[in-house]
Amino acid sequence: MKSQFVFNNKERLGILFLVALIIGLLLFYFLYTPDRKSIIDINSPEVLAIHAQIDSLQTIALEKKKPKIYPFNPNFITEYKAYTLGMSTEEHDRLLRFRENDKWVNSVKDFKAVTGVSDSLLATFSDNFKFPEWVTNPKTNGYAPGSFPKKKEVVLSYAQKTDLNTATAEQLQVVSGIGPSISERIIKYRDRTLQGFSSDAQLASVWGMDSAVIARTLNRFAVKTPKIIEKMNVNTASTSDIATIKGISFDLAKEIWEYRRLREGISSLDELAKIDGITSAKLNLIKLYLSVD
Repeated sequence: MKSQFVFNNKERLGILFLVALIIGLLLFYFLYTPDRKSIIDINSPEVLAIHAQIDSLQTIALEKKKPKIYPFNPNFITEYKAYTLGMSTEEHDRLLRFRENDKWVNSVKDFKAVTGVSDSLLATFSDNFKFPEWVTNPKTNGYAPGSFPKKKEVVLSYAQKTDLNTATAEQLQVVSGIGPSISERIIKYRDRTLQGFSSDAQLASVWGMDSAVIARTLNRFAVKTPKIIEKMNVNTASTSDIATIKGISFDLAKEIWEYRRLREGISSLDELAKIDGITSAKLNLIKLYLSVD
């Protein structure tokens, strides 16, 4: 074995050279940093033009994804419509309370004063406001706003009234203020959403029905064959249970639940009127589905 580790001068020089070469290659590997130049010049006119085109296509795609806002009368904004516009529940409730007094919003300025929405939010949808002809053109047909001749309202006895659960679209259109679209909306809400009216109060949940039109409708129609509703006990119902009520949002249901929980129960549903956001129309609706027993 000793003979295996004995080298002559030439072999020792070769080994020394090999070690030097390895050390040199290692130093070169760790210390040398090549100047890596980009194959593509990102600041070239061609690349910048492509980036601009991509940005343009992305902007168009984002615009297409945004929900399109069609012209609408701000006096008849539903809870869902207010949500899509970005309005808060409080702002929408202020509008409902204003309309319950049979008052009308006739300008963008009126809408801001009633609801209290911010200027920045109002600017995003106020261009789509569509007011009646007598507002935009007060001299139409020679009548000034508020001076139109009033039609004589027909008030029928309960026996003479038509059942709202069997009324047709044509029968509903006899009422002033109900056209083809609203009459179809009433029937769709009655048949598909509720599977039958349980009370006259549910008519207020139909989009586009203001208090005046509802009053005229109930002069001719009434719920004579009400759908039976199994009421929930407000003192034991959960937030999810209350949110199943048509026209009651989950947030409002949570406020009702918290109100009852903080007071360790309520003795009358009229107490719920103290909750911000519960109008008299909503309270009447709640009374159809909830009880204190």
